[in-house]
Amino acid sequence: MTMERYEVEQKFRVESLPVVEERLQQMGAGVSEVDEQADSYFAHPARDFVSTDEALRIRSVGSLNRITYKGPRIDTTTKTRREIELQLPEGKSYAGQFAELLLVLGFTPVTAVLKKRRTATVDWRGHQVEVALDEVTQVGSFVELEVQSEKAHLAEAQAVVRSLAEKLQLDQLESRSYLEMLLKDEF
Repeated sequence: MTMERYEVEQKFRVESLPVVEERLQQMGAGVSEVDEQADSYFAHPARDFVSTDEALRIRSVGSLNRITYKGPRIDTTTKTRREIELQLPEGKSYAGQFAELLLVLGFTPVTAVLKKRRTATVDWRGHQVEVALDEVTQVGSFVELEVQSEKAHLAEAQAVVRSLAEKLQLDQLESRSYLEMLLKDEF
């Protein structure tokens, strides 16, 4: 049995991604080229993921595919939640085949979140923090700060994320997921 992995994340709406990129570069972090990501979300056949605050998605980045389950948030300030992510075979057809399997099992498609993402890794207070610079179709520009943590170290990981946000001068905290923002008129 593996240890439970938790995602500790904060998301911020930003006016200018280049300003944040410049701050990251001043800290010695290089920013990647753009990846186009398509996140296809699914509703469970027997539970309401909206009310349980869970999510199931297939993420495709080029030919790479992953399926991710996100559990309920246990801290709303940093969106801390259990995450289980599995690599699927490469190729667009495999993402479609896995989506078909979910449909046969009774899951239903919700929508797709499309984004252009650039990433950087910052060594901050003894932790590797992934920084994502996102342009989300129909939603806007955001910066996400994320640390992976074991349950016993969640408070430390949350403090690391909050302090890096302060260092990067990020102050427009957004607690909703991209999916929630995209579907805001449907709830």
